[in-house]
Amino acid sequence: MIILKTEEQIQRMREAGMILAALHKEIAKIIKPGISTMEIDRFVEEYLEARGAYPEQKGYQGYEYATCASINDEICHGFPRHEKLKEGDVVTIDMVVNVDGWLADSAWTYPVGNISEDAQRLLDVTKKSLYLGIEQAVIGNRLGDIGHAIQSYVESNGFSVVRDFVGHGIGQDMHEDPQVLHYGTPGRGQRLVEGMVMTIEPMINMGGYQMKLDDNGWTARTVDGSLSAQYEHTIAITKDGPIILTDQDAVE
Repeated sequence: MIILKTEEQIQRMREAGMILAALHKEIAKIIKPGISTMEIDRFVEEYLEARGAYPEQKGYQGYEYATCASINDEICHGFPRHEKLKEGDVVTIDMVVNVDGWLADSAWTYPVGNISEDAQRLLDVTKKSLYLGIEQAVIGNRLGDIGHAIQSYVESNGFSVVRDFVGHGIGQDMHEDPQVLHYGTPGRGQRLVEGMVMTIEPMINMGGYQMKLDDNGWTARTVDGSLSAQYEHTIAITKDGPIILTDQDAVE
């Protein structure tokens, strides 16, 4: 069941989203060769606690960390670890922030120092595909319009769209209906209406889209060992168009 949100509820989610957006901007300042994703995870916990917020994914189905930190060929749900990041790595930090019971979700892929031209192109295409998907998130369109916009752009650039993980509705629960596929057929799927709040979060691989799961039961990585990137926003569908609740440009 899709739970539509009121303007007041969307504003409460925006409060969580602004903390999350500001946090991503702070992470961008500290990610460099020699830092570990475990250090970043501790930074996130302390940052949120100081602002009366909570890392929602900590404790979710037994997950132990405030962040997911996925490096290089890891698609998503990478565990923070003590090994130091190296020059040329790419790392995706994914977080869900809870403020007074309302949630916001955003992932961002960061270059570590200087990365290869191919890796930078993957990041650029992935980020643009997110915003192309958001452009389709208007009243009257369908979920397939979002997926098609992402898939057609990504594949035209020679990359692939992960099939096994999708965006989702969000509110007071981390995962609500509907599922938001990042591939699909225009004009198909659930029609979009005012009050929907969802994540759009394309995971894009440099090689094939196939994934495999690590022994920890969480971390997904590319079968062919190719790099993967992800950018994610939480958005609200309104009569004035999509509002990005986790917009980093909206915070100083």
